[in-house]
Amino acid sequence: MSPADTRSSGASDKPTTSVPFFRPALGDEEIDEVVACLRSGWLTSGPRVKQFESDFATAVGAQHALAVSSCTAALHLAVDALGLTAGQAVLVPTMTFAATAEVVRYLGATPVLVDCDPSTQNMDLADAERKLQALASGQIAATQGKALPVVGVMPVHVGGAMMDMAALNEFADKHGLWVVEDAAHAFPAAWRPSSDAAWQRAGEGTAKVTCYSFYANKTITTGEGGMAVTDDQELADRMRMMSLHGLSHDAWDRYRGGGTWDYQIVEAGYKYNMTDVAAAIGVHQLARAEAMRQERENSARWYLDALADVEEIELPEMPENRVHAWHLFPVRLRLDRLNIDRNAYFAALRGAGIGCSVHWRPLHLHPYYRERFGWLPEQFPVATPLWERLVSLPLFPGMQDAERVRVARVVRDLCRQHRA
Repeated sequence: MSPADTRSSGASDKPTTSVPFFRPALGDEEIDEVVACLRSGWLTSGPRVKQFESDFATAVGAQHALAVSSCTAALHLAVDALGLTAGQAVLVPTMTFAATAEVVRYLGATPVLVDCDPSTQNMDLADAERKLQALASGQIAATQGKALPVVGVMPVHVGGAMMDMAALNEFADKHGLWVVEDAAHAFPAAWRPSSDAAWQRAGEGTAKVTCYSFYANKTITTGEGGMAVTDDQELADRMRMMSLHGLSHDAWDRYRGGGTWDYQIVEAGYKYNMTDVAAAIGVHQLARAEAMRQERENSARWYLDALADVEEIELPEMPENRVHAWHLFPVRLRLDRLNIDRNAYFAALRGAGIGCSVHWRPLHLHPYYRERFGWLPEQFPVATPLWERLVSLPLFPGMQDAERVRVARVVRDLCRQHRA
Protein backbone atom coordinates (compact mmCIF):
# COMPACT_ATOMS: atom_id res chain seq x y z
CA MET A 1 0.00 0.00 0.00
CA SER A 2 1.31 3.46 -0.89
CA PRO A 3 2.36 5.91 1.82
CA ALA A 4 0.03 8.40 0.15
CA ASP A 5 -2.90 6.36 1.45
CA THR A 6 -2.18 7.71 4.94
CA ARG A 7 -2.89 11.30 3.94
CA SER A 8 -6.63 11.20 4.36
CA SER A 9 -8.42 13.77 6.43
CA GLY A 10 -10.80 13.04 9.25
CA ALA A 11 -10.49 11.86 12.82
CA SER A 12 -8.55 8.77 13.76
CA ASP A 13 -10.60 5.60 13.65
CA LYS A 14 -11.46 3.75 16.79
CA PRO A 15 -8.94 0.88 16.84
CA THR A 16 -10.31 -2.44 15.69
CA THR A 17 -6.95 -4.09 16.15
CA SER A 18 -3.92 -2.63 17.90
CA VAL A 19 -0.44 -2.32 16.42
CA PRO A 20 2.16 -3.62 18.92
CA PHE A 21 5.36 -1.71 19.55
CA PHE A 22 7.24 -4.87 18.64
CA ARG A 23 6.44 -8.41 17.56
CA PRO A 24 9.27 -10.99 17.47
CA ALA A 25 9.76 -12.84 14.19
CA LEU A 26 9.93 -16.45 15.31
CA GLY A 27 9.55 -19.24 12.76
CA ASP A 28 9.25 -22.99 12.68
CA GLU A 29 13.05 -23.32 12.61
CA GLU A 30 13.39 -21.73 16.04
CA ILE A 31 10.49 -23.77 17.45
CA ASP A 32 11.81 -27.05 16.05
CA GLU A 33 15.33 -26.32 17.38
CA VAL A 34 14.01 -25.59 20.87
CA VAL A 35 12.01 -28.84 20.83
CA ALA A 36 15.10 -30.74 19.66
CA CYS A 37 17.11 -29.10 22.45
CA LEU A 38 14.53 -30.12 25.07
CA ARG A 39 14.52 -33.68 23.76
CA SER A 40 18.31 -33.84 23.75
CA GLY A 41 18.44 -33.57 27.53
CA TRP A 42 21.11 -30.85 27.36
CA LEU A 43 19.43 -27.59 28.45
CA THR A 44 22.17 -25.40 29.95
CA SER A 45 25.31 -24.16 28.18
CA GLY A 46 26.33 -26.80 25.68
CA PRO A 47 26.69 -27.55 21.97
CA ARG A 48 24.11 -25.02 20.78
CA VAL A 49 25.75 -22.23 22.75
CA LYS A 50 29.11 -23.17 21.21
CA GLN A 51 27.56 -23.09 17.73
CA PHE A 52 25.86 -19.73 18.38
CA GLU A 53 29.13 -18.23 19.60
CA SER A 54 31.07 -19.49 16.59
CA ASP A 55 28.43 -18.36 14.10
CA PHE A 56 28.11 -14.94 15.73
CA ALA A 57 31.85 -14.33 15.77
CA THR A 58 31.90 -15.06 12.05
CA ALA A 59 28.90 -12.80 11.43
CA VAL A 60 30.57 -9.74 12.99
CA GLY A 61 34.17 -10.50 12.07
CA ALA A 62 35.47 -11.03 15.62
CA GLN A 63 38.00 -13.56 16.91
CA HIS A 64 36.13 -14.54 20.06
CA ALA A 65 32.47 -14.51 21.13
CA LEU A 66 30.92 -15.29 24.51
CA ALA A 67 27.16 -15.90 24.78
CA VAL A 68 25.71 -14.74 28.09
CA SER A 69 22.40 -14.14 29.83
CA SER A 70 21.99 -10.46 28.85
CA CYS A 71 23.77 -7.48 27.34
CA THR A 72 24.09 -6.16 30.91
CA ALA A 73 26.04 -9.30 31.78
CA ALA A 74 28.25 -8.83 28.72
CA LEU A 75 29.00 -5.21 29.65
CA HIS A 76 29.74 -6.17 33.25
CA LEU A 77 32.13 -8.93 32.18
CA ALA A 78 33.83 -6.53 29.77
CA VAL A 79 34.59 -3.79 32.30
CA ASP A 80 35.63 -6.41 34.86
CA ALA A 81 38.04 -8.00 32.38
CA LEU A 82 39.54 -4.58 31.63
CA GLY A 83 40.30 -4.14 35.33
CA LEU A 84 37.88 -1.35 36.21
CA THR A 85 38.00 -0.62 39.95
CA ALA A 86 36.68 1.80 42.55
CA GLY A 87 38.31 5.21 42.36
CA GLN A 88 38.26 5.24 38.56
CA ALA A 89 35.81 6.88 36.14
CA VAL A 90 34.31 5.97 32.78
CA LEU A 91 32.68 8.23 30.17
CA VAL A 92 29.08 7.07 29.56
CA PRO A 93 26.39 8.74 27.42
CA THR A 94 23.49 10.17 29.39
CA MET A 95 21.18 9.10 26.56
CA THR A 96 21.16 5.36 27.19
CA PHE A 97 19.43 2.58 29.09
CA ALA A 98 20.29 1.86 32.73
CA ALA A 99 22.74 -0.98 31.99
CA THR A 100 25.53 1.09 30.39
CA ALA A 101 26.19 3.11 33.54
CA GLU A 102 25.14 0.63 36.19
CA VAL A 103 27.85 -1.89 35.27
CA VAL A 104 30.37 0.84 36.07
CA ARG A 105 28.74 1.16 39.49
CA TYR A 106 28.86 -2.62 40.01
CA LEU A 107 32.64 -2.28 40.33
CA GLY A 108 32.49 0.85 42.50
CA ALA A 109 33.67 3.18 39.71
CA THR A 110 32.05 6.48 38.70
CA PRO A 111 30.16 7.02 35.43
CA VAL A 112 30.84 10.49 34.05
CA LEU A 113 27.82 11.32 31.93
CA VAL A 114 28.18 12.89 28.48
CA ASP A 115 25.62 14.84 26.45
CA CYS A 116 24.34 13.61 23.09
CA ASP A 117 24.72 14.72 19.51
CA PRO A 118 21.55 16.62 18.50
CA SER A 119 20.98 14.69 15.29
CA THR A 120 21.78 11.07 16.17
CA GLN A 121 21.43 11.00 20.00
CA ASN A 122 24.83 9.25 20.10
CA MET A 123 27.60 10.45 22.41
CA ASP A 124 28.90 13.95 21.66
CA LEU A 125 32.69 13.72 21.66
CA ALA A 126 33.04 17.49 22.03
CA ASP A 127 31.09 17.30 25.28
CA ALA A 128 33.14 14.27 26.31
CA GLU A 129 36.23 16.46 25.92
CA ARG A 130 34.61 19.17 28.04
CA LYS A 131 33.69 16.66 30.74
CA LEU A 132 37.30 15.42 30.86
CA GLN A 133 38.55 18.98 31.34
CA ALA A 134 35.99 19.65 34.06
CA LEU A 135 36.87 16.37 35.75
CA ALA A 136 40.60 17.17 35.72
CA SER A 137 39.90 20.45 37.50
CA GLY A 138 37.52 18.89 40.02
CA GLN A 139 34.55 20.88 38.72
CA ILE A 140 32.16 17.91 38.35
CA ALA A 141 30.04 17.33 41.43
CA ALA A 142 29.69 13.65 40.49
CA THR A 143 33.28 13.06 41.59
CA GLN A 144 32.95 15.09 44.83
CA GLY A 145 35.78 17.36 43.76
CA LYS A 146 38.20 14.50 43.15
CA ALA A 147 40.19 14.35 39.92
CA LEU A 148 39.38 10.69 39.32
CA PRO A 149 41.37 8.94 36.59
CA VAL A 150 39.18 8.29 33.56
CA VAL A 151 40.10 4.89 32.14
CA GLY A 152 37.42 4.09 29.57
CA VAL A 153 34.58 5.21 27.34
CA MET A 154 31.37 3.31 26.55
CA PRO A 155 29.64 4.51 23.35
CA VAL A 156 26.07 3.49 22.49
CA HIS A 157 24.74 3.27 18.92
CA VAL A 158 21.26 4.65 19.58
CA GLY A 159 18.56 3.01 17.51
CA GLY A 160 21.08 1.08 15.40
CA ALA A 161 22.99 3.89 13.60
CA MET A 162 26.68 3.58 14.44
CA MET A 163 28.87 6.42 15.59
CA ASP A 164 31.93 7.46 13.63
CA MET A 165 34.15 4.82 15.21
CA ALA A 166 37.36 6.29 13.79
CA ALA A 167 36.66 9.57 15.60
CA LEU A 168 35.67 7.70 18.77
CA ASN A 169 38.81 5.56 18.79
CA GLU A 170 41.01 8.57 17.96
CA PHE A 171 39.49 10.33 20.98
CA ALA A 172 40.07 7.23 23.15
CA ASP A 173 43.67 6.85 21.99
CA LYS A 174 44.36 10.54 22.65
CA HIS A 175 43.27 10.14 26.27
CA GLY A 176 44.53 6.59 26.86
CA LEU A 177 41.06 5.09 27.27
CA TRP A 178 39.77 1.62 26.54
CA VAL A 179 36.52 1.33 24.56
CA VAL A 180 33.65 -0.99 25.46
CA GLU A 181 30.99 -0.70 22.78
CA ASP A 182 27.34 -0.97 23.81
CA ALA A 183 25.92 -2.36 20.58
CA ALA A 184 22.61 -3.49 22.10
CA HIS A 185 20.81 -1.80 19.18
CA ALA A 186 23.44 -2.34 16.51
CA PHE A 187 23.28 -5.81 15.07
CA PRO A 188 23.67 -6.15 12.19
CA ALA A 189 25.11 -2.68 11.66
CA ALA A 190 28.18 -1.21 9.99
CA TRP A 191 29.81 2.11 9.21
CA ARG A 192 32.44 3.54 6.89
CA PRO A 193 34.13 6.95 6.83
CA SER A 194 33.31 7.59 3.15
CA SER A 195 31.59 5.98 0.19
CA ASP A 196 34.87 4.66 -1.21
CA ALA A 197 35.99 3.06 2.09
CA ALA A 198 35.39 -0.50 3.24
CA TRP A 199 32.52 -1.30 5.60
CA GLN A 200 33.38 -2.07 9.23
CA ARG A 201 30.82 -4.03 11.22
CA ALA A 202 30.02 -3.33 14.87
CA GLY A 203 32.39 -5.71 16.65
CA GLU A 204 34.85 -5.99 13.78
CA GLY A 205 37.76 -4.49 15.67
CA THR A 206 35.67 -1.46 16.64
CA ALA A 207 36.37 -1.72 20.41
CA LYS A 208 38.24 -3.72 23.01
CA VAL A 209 34.91 -5.48 23.67
CA THR A 210 31.60 -5.08 21.84
CA CYS A 211 28.39 -6.15 23.59
CA TYR A 212 25.00 -7.05 22.09
CA SER A 213 21.49 -7.64 23.37
CA PHE A 214 19.11 -10.43 22.37
CA TYR A 215 16.23 -9.25 24.56
CA ALA A 216 12.73 -10.01 23.23
CA ASN A 217 12.38 -6.73 21.29
CA LYS A 218 15.91 -6.56 19.87
CA THR A 219 16.93 -7.06 16.24
CA ILE A 220 17.49 -10.75 16.90
CA THR A 221 16.27 -12.45 20.06
CA THR A 222 16.94 -15.40 22.32
CA GLY A 223 14.17 -14.28 24.70
CA GLU A 224 16.80 -13.03 27.12
CA GLY A 225 20.47 -13.06 26.22
CA GLY A 226 23.56 -11.20 25.11
CA MET A 227 26.96 -11.58 23.51
CA ALA A 228 30.42 -10.12 24.09
CA VAL A 229 32.97 -10.20 21.28
CA THR A 230 36.65 -9.31 21.26
CA ASP A 231 39.86 -9.92 19.35
CA ASP A 232 41.83 -10.14 22.61
CA GLN A 233 42.40 -13.73 23.77
CA GLU A 234 43.21 -12.68 27.35
CA LEU A 235 40.01 -10.65 27.67
CA ALA A 236 37.98 -13.49 26.14
CA ASP A 237 39.42 -16.02 28.59
CA ARG A 238 38.77 -13.77 31.57
CA MET A 239 35.16 -13.06 30.54
CA ARG A 240 34.46 -16.73 29.92
CA MET A 241 35.87 -17.77 33.27
CA MET A 242 34.01 -15.02 35.16
CA SER A 243 30.73 -15.77 33.36
CA LEU A 244 30.40 -19.04 35.31
CA HIS A 245 31.39 -18.50 38.94
CA GLY A 246 35.08 -18.04 38.22
CA LEU A 247 35.47 -21.80 37.70
CA SER A 248 38.40 -23.29 35.88
CA HIS A 249 36.09 -25.39 33.62
CA ASP A 250 32.57 -24.70 32.40
CA ALA A 251 29.73 -27.24 32.61
CA TRP A 252 30.13 -28.35 29.00
CA ASP A 253 33.76 -29.26 29.65
CA ARG A 254 32.91 -31.01 32.93
CA TYR A 255 29.92 -33.11 31.89
CA ARG A 256 30.35 -33.94 28.22
CA GLY A 257 31.82 -37.31 27.30
CA GLY A 258 35.51 -37.38 28.08
CA GLY A 259 35.38 -34.23 30.24
CA THR A 260 36.69 -34.05 33.79
CA TRP A 261 34.53 -33.55 36.88
CA ASP A 262 37.18 -31.53 38.61
CA TYR A 263 37.35 -27.73 38.72
CA GLN A 264 38.87 -25.00 40.84
CA ILE A 265 37.45 -21.61 41.83
CA VAL A 266 40.01 -19.09 40.68
CA GLU A 267 37.94 -15.90 41.08
CA ALA A 268 34.66 -14.80 42.68
CA GLY A 269 32.72 -14.85 39.42
CA TYR A 270 29.11 -14.51 38.30
CA LYS A 271 26.30 -16.70 36.91
CA TYR A 272 25.98 -15.22 33.44
CA ASN A 273 26.07 -18.18 31.04
CA MET A 274 23.52 -18.57 28.24
CA THR A 275 21.42 -21.74 28.06
CA ASP A 276 21.23 -24.07 25.08
CA VAL A 277 17.46 -23.44 25.01
CA ALA A 278 18.13 -19.74 24.36
CA ALA A 279 20.90 -20.47 21.86
CA ALA A 280 18.54 -22.81 19.98
CA ILE A 281 16.49 -19.73 19.14
CA GLY A 282 19.55 -17.60 18.49
CA VAL A 283 21.23 -19.77 15.85
CA HIS A 284 18.20 -19.45 13.57
CA GLN A 285 17.56 -15.79 14.35
CA LEU A 286 21.19 -15.15 13.41
CA ALA A 287 20.77 -16.91 10.07
CA ARG A 288 17.92 -14.51 9.19
CA ALA A 289 19.42 -11.38 10.77
CA GLU A 290 20.14 -9.49 7.54
CA ALA A 291 16.79 -10.39 5.99
CA MET A 292 15.01 -9.09 9.09
CA ARG A 293 17.15 -5.94 9.06
CA GLN A 294 16.10 -5.28 5.50
CA GLU A 295 12.44 -5.68 6.47
CA ARG A 296 12.88 -3.11 9.24
CA GLU A 297 14.67 -0.76 6.85
CA ASN A 298 11.86 -1.10 4.31
CA SER A 299 9.33 -0.11 6.97
CA ALA A 300 11.55 2.78 8.12
CA ARG A 301 11.82 4.08 4.55
CA TRP A 302 8.04 3.73 4.19
CA TYR A 303 7.51 5.83 7.34
CA LEU A 304 9.98 8.45 6.12
CA ASP A 305 7.97 8.83 2.91
CA ALA A 306 4.53 8.63 4.53
CA LEU A 307 5.27 11.21 7.23
CA ALA A 308 7.60 13.52 5.31
CA ASP A 309 5.04 16.33 5.06
CA VAL A 310 3.89 16.26 8.70
CA GLU A 311 5.30 19.54 9.96
CA GLU A 312 4.65 18.81 13.64
CA ILE A 313 7.30 16.06 13.85
CA GLU A 314 10.94 15.56 12.97
CA LEU A 315 11.86 12.19 11.50
CA PRO A 316 15.05 10.20 12.16
CA GLU A 317 17.88 10.60 9.71
CA MET A 318 19.07 8.01 7.20
CA PRO A 319 22.78 8.73 7.76
CA GLU A 320 25.13 8.22 4.86
CA ASN A 321 27.75 5.49 4.99
CA ARG A 322 25.88 3.46 7.58
CA VAL A 323 24.23 0.05 7.49
CA HIS A 324 21.47 1.01 9.90
CA ALA A 325 20.12 -1.80 12.11
CA TRP A 326 16.81 0.10 12.56
CA HIS A 327 16.12 -1.22 16.03
CA LEU A 328 14.10 1.95 16.69
CA PHE A 329 12.14 4.53 14.73
CA PRO A 330 12.13 7.59 17.05
CA VAL A 331 10.29 10.74 16.03
CA ARG A 332 10.67 14.12 17.70
CA LEU A 333 7.62 16.24 18.34
CA ARG A 334 7.87 19.91 17.46
CA LEU A 335 6.20 21.02 20.64
CA ASP A 336 6.05 24.65 19.50
CA ARG A 337 3.66 23.50 16.75
CA LEU A 338 1.44 21.40 19.01
CA ASN A 339 -0.96 22.30 21.83
CA ILE A 340 -0.15 19.14 23.83
CA ASP A 341 3.07 17.82 25.33
CA ARG A 342 4.85 14.55 24.63
CA ASN A 343 3.17 12.65 27.44
CA ALA A 344 -0.30 13.60 26.22
CA TYR A 345 0.63 12.75 22.64
CA PHE A 346 2.04 9.41 23.82
CA ALA A 347 -1.17 8.66 25.72
CA ALA A 348 -3.25 9.52 22.66
CA LEU A 349 -1.20 7.12 20.52
CA ARG A 350 -1.68 4.37 23.07
CA GLY A 351 -5.39 5.18 23.30
CA ALA A 352 -5.67 4.75 19.54
CA GLY A 353 -4.12 1.28 19.78
CA ILE A 354 -0.59 2.21 18.68
CA GLY A 355 2.19 0.63 20.73
CA CYS A 356 4.95 3.15 21.39
CA SER A 357 7.79 3.90 23.77
CA VAL A 358 10.32 6.59 24.71
CA HIS A 359 14.11 6.13 24.33
CA TRP A 360 15.03 7.43 26.85
CA ARG A 361 14.74 9.57 29.95
CA PRO A 362 18.43 10.59 30.15
CA LEU A 363 20.37 9.12 33.06
CA HIS A 364 21.06 12.52 34.63
CA LEU A 365 17.31 13.00 35.14
CA HIS A 366 16.86 9.75 37.09
CA PRO A 367 16.82 10.07 40.90
CA TYR A 368 19.84 7.82 41.45
CA TYR A 369 22.21 9.83 39.24
CA ARG A 370 20.68 13.20 40.11
CA GLU A 371 20.77 12.70 43.87
CA ARG A 372 23.89 10.56 44.29
CA PHE A 373 26.13 12.35 41.79
CA GLY A 374 24.58 15.83 41.63
CA TRP A 375 24.10 16.04 37.88
CA LEU A 376 22.12 19.12 36.78
CA PRO A 377 19.87 19.46 33.69
CA GLU A 378 21.87 22.45 32.44
CA GLN A 379 24.99 20.28 32.17
CA PHE A 380 23.26 18.48 29.29
CA PRO A 381 21.80 21.24 27.08
CA VAL A 382 20.94 18.85 24.23
CA ALA A 383 19.61 15.76 26.01
CA THR A 384 17.58 17.62 28.65
CA PRO A 385 15.05 19.24 26.28
CA LEU A 386 15.34 16.56 23.60
CA TRP A 387 13.95 13.67 25.62
CA GLU A 388 10.71 15.59 26.23
CA ARG A 389 10.05 15.43 22.47
CA LEU A 390 10.84 11.75 21.81
CA VAL A 391 8.38 9.02 20.84
CA SER A 392 9.44 5.68 19.31
CA LEU A 393 6.94 4.26 16.81
CA PRO A 394 6.34 0.55 16.11
CA LEU A 395 9.00 -1.06 13.92
CA PHE A 396 9.60 -4.78 13.53
CA PRO A 397 10.19 -7.40 10.82
CA GLY A 398 7.03 -8.78 9.30
CA MET A 399 5.15 -5.51 9.79
CA GLN A 400 2.07 -5.52 7.58
CA ASP A 401 1.00 -2.74 5.20
CA ALA A 402 -2.20 -2.22 7.19
CA GLU A 403 -0.19 -1.80 10.39
CA ARG A 404 2.13 0.81 8.90
CA VAL A 405 -0.81 2.67 7.38
CA ARG A 406 -2.65 2.71 10.68
CA VAL A 407 0.38 4.04 12.58
CA ALA A 408 0.98 6.79 10.03
CA ARG A 409 -2.68 7.80 9.96
CA VAL A 410 -2.90 8.07 13.72
CA VAL A 411 0.35 10.06 13.92
CA ARG A 412 -0.88 12.39 11.16
CA ASP A 413 -4.37 12.81 12.59
CA LEU A 414 -3.14 13.52 16.11
CA CYS A 415 -0.80 16.21 14.75
CA ARG A 416 -3.67 17.76 12.80
CA GLN A 417 -6.06 17.65 15.77
CA HIS A 418 -3.52 19.21 18.16
CA ARG A 419 -1.90 21.72 15.84
CA ALA A 420 -1.02 24.89 17.73
